[in-house]
Amino acid sequence: MRAEVGPQTDAGVEQSAAPRTDADVPAFWRALGLPGLADIHIHFLPERVLDKVWGVFDTAEEHYGYPWPIQYRASEPERIALLRTMGVRGIPSLCYAHRPGMARWLNEWCTDFAARVPDAVHSGTFYAEPSCGDDVRDALDAGARLFKLHVQVGRLRPDDPVLDPAWGLLEDAQAPLVLHAGSAPRRGEHTGPEPVRELLRRHPRLVLVIAHMGMSEYTEFADLAAAYDGVHLDTTMVGTDFMERVAPFPREALDQVRDLGHKVVLGTDFPNIPYPYAHQLEVLARWDMGDDWMRAVLWENGARLMGLSDPQV
Repeated sequence: MRAEVGPQTDAGVEQSAAPRTDADVPAFWRALGLPGLADIHIHFLPERVLDKVWGVFDTAEEHYGYPWPIQYRASEPERIALLRTMGVRGIPSLCYAHRPGMARWLNEWCTDFAARVPDAVHSGTFYAEPSCGDDVRDALDAGARLFKLHVQVGRLRPDDPVLDPAWGLLEDAQAPLVLHAGSAPRRGEHTGPEPVRELLRRHPRLVLVIAHMGMSEYTEFADLAAAYDGVHLDTTMVGTDFMERVAPFPREALDQVRDLGHKVVLGTDFPNIPYPYAHQLEVLARWDMGDDWMRAVLWENGARLMGLSDPQV
């Protein structure tokens, strides 16, 4: 059961106004004086890929030990319309490759998505293969401004030397990349902070957004965010009632996140979440960090990274 949300606090955010349903979301960000939400962790995938992803979640009890019902199992137009209704200003596709030869056609799909969805954030991906440099260069040339890599699903090491051409291009372009490298909800062969620490040693100017705040190595990834100018943390699923059973968010990490407010970015994992979108915002309101922190997380940091200078994108 979710914790009760209390009355107005000294921090200024009126906790009673925290959204309980998706219909409450626009009033929440408007009360903060924001033009909308900048959510950096949203997925739109080719239909056959999305069907496979949803198939994995449909068998989550077998793989993870608990059910994971998809909250937003709807058509692509319906999902886009819902995000716009809630005030999301910029829609990443955030595809990710999990085997060789996959990145190029995913990037082509992302280019098409960006061409037909006016408020799309043109995204790209790559894989640990010799073509990774060419794949990133071609994606950048096509207009990609946000990338995604998934360490656990891809079974790759982010510090694998074969990836150096891709990392060098992203570093030079200062293009942000959402990196799923933490070990929860499922540990991978190469998850955890050490490979990322080695990657940053070689490419210290990378702009990385650590997905899920590095769940479950929260404090270690927060240390990397404190140490490197380009390292950010996204809020995806962190602190939600669902995920607190799996990878609880510790108090010491909360204190770190308070100090790193300029580097914390709203992320949700829409549509592949087992609860309403509004619950992620409700969780952030529970943390009681104050209006300025909330404005930075819900809009300013993500808008800067995704280039959302115009609220209408």
